[in-house]
Amino acid sequence: MQTRHIADVPVSAIGLGGMPMSIEGRPDRQRSIATIHAALDAGVTLVDTADAYHLHADEVGHNEELIAEALRTWSGDASSVLVATKGGHLRPGDGTWTVNGRPEYLKQAAQESARRLGVEAIGLYQFHRPDPDVPYEESVGALVDLLDAGTIRLAGISNANPDQIRLAQDVLGGRLASVQNQYSPAFRSSQPELDLCAELGIAFLPWSPLGGIAKAADLGDTFAPFAQVAQAHGVSPQQVALAWELAQADVVVPIPGASRPASIQDSVLAADLQLTREELDRLDAAV
Repeated sequence: MQTRHIADVPVSAIGLGGMPMSIEGRPDRQRSIATIHAALDAGVTLVDTADAYHLHADEVGHNEELIAEALRTWSGDASSVLVATKGGHLRPGDGTWTVNGRPEYLKQAAQESARRLGVEAIGLYQFHRPDPDVPYEESVGALVDLLDAGTIRLAGISNANPDQIRLAQDVLGGRLASVQNQYSPAFRSSQPELDLCAELGIAFLPWSPLGGIAKAADLGDTFAPFAQVAQAHGVSPQQVALAWELAQADVVVPIPGASRPASIQDSVLAADLQLTREELDRLDAAV
């Protein structure tokens, strides 16, 4: 598996997004554990989760606990796996999502995430989504406190715009490790954030890199050039999409979600898929 870096930590060029294993339509626990194990067996060393990846109001942290169990029961050495989790986004249990960016809440949420993950310090903790009722610098300030207290090792932000990235980098004193934004063939409006991360040397982690749970399977039908390039290489359009994202900048680490072993086993092959400049230009032009 090719590697990239989040701050000074080497990670697999393709990560695993845990969200599909804990929200609506989730598989049974046995298949979820098998999916995580398949990712680890394939060389994945970045696993993305959040305390809000759950279905019912009384199961906050469902996905974090699932990942912790999978790491405990994996036959390999899990010490090199970076688990990234997030706080500040909540699910009341009625299908909606809410936000809470208050510093005191974020610090408490991080401590709870560490407990569920069974770690003394979270590898990467990211502020999940801006709270319009809380100044952004105050929310990011909680990450500073968490870093200084040793509760987290690396700090990141998610769903951020360029101004928020610059502000977070300033508040964190240059310690912003990652930005996790939506980015895929279907959603390219985060290109400015990707470009800024490349300029600053900050890892950019595309979420829903295949277009989202409901649309990932149809990527080749929706974007014909991706299907055409895939056919030429004898691979899936999804692999082509991930390889295209990796080619955007060396700070990009896609985190495709999966709920079946076969899905992540296909995705990781994108790390070794070499696309020509002409193919990349065709994909860049696809809308």
